Amino acid sequence: MADILKITDLHVSVEDKPILKGVDLTIRRGETHALMGPNGSGKSTLGLAIMGHPRYEVTSGQIMLDDVDLLELEADERAKAGLFMAFQRPTSIPGVKLADFLRHATTNIRRPERKEGEDLIPMREFRKELREKMDHLRMNADFARRYVNEGFSGGEMKRAEILQMAMLRPSFAVLDETDSGLDVDAVRLASESIAEIGGKDMGVLIITHHDKLLEHNRPDVTHVMLDGRIVETGGPELAVELHQNGYDRIRAKYGDESSALAAAATEEG
Repeated sequence: MADILKITDLHVSVEDKPILKGVDLTIRRGETHALMGPNGSGKSTLGLAIMGHPRYEVTSGQIMLDDVDLLELEADERAKAGLFMAFQRPTSIPGVKLADFLRHATTNIRRPERKEGEDLIPMREFRKELREKMDHLRMNADFARRYVNEGFSGGEMKRAEILQMAMLRPSFAVLDETDSGLDVDAVRLASESIAEIGGKDMGVLIITHHDKLLEHNRPDVTHVMLDGRIVETGGPELAVELHQNGYDRIRAKYGDESSALAAAATEEG
């Protein structure tokens, strides 16, 4: 398994608009990092760039997984190398049952050299493992027979993402606002589940606005992103401060170009 995810001077644009403007970040397997910041600061862009979303163009910089240059790999190859991302707004896949999706995805990750459709994990073995993971996440068995995310509530989508992470067992996971749209009890269950799935065998980057998801995932490091850059890094106490007091101190200290531009546009209008 990979041990270090290292991002160096990363610049990313979307439709020729610069979003990330020089991000440096190193996560070691077994560490939990929190990434916080105002809306529009570039947090989700960082996660999607790490996973290789084709809409997000890396204009300069590096993303390395140990000695593997991830920028040379497609998104599916990055997943096979040990990356996983839980999306803020997961896509539905009508006609594809969650269990079938997970069986193929899990086989692809654990047996990356096989040809698609061949040598799937034996059904009995897969069902046993899936049932254990779903019981742990307090998910009804019928859930696995539903089409992927189709008609799911926000909470069901996020639990399905966590179930995927549990089955795929990546070296590094990016969780993009997994707490958004969840009630208090659902956030607590998600927090507990992420902590139990991750542990010392997984590096986790939690993108969040709140501290509830961090209740059982006390961050080793907290990063604050503003206008496409990580402007401040600290310990778990920084996440608590941001949740309690917001980003006024950060904006005052480091400035917020995006907010300034928006204010100027409003005044001109």
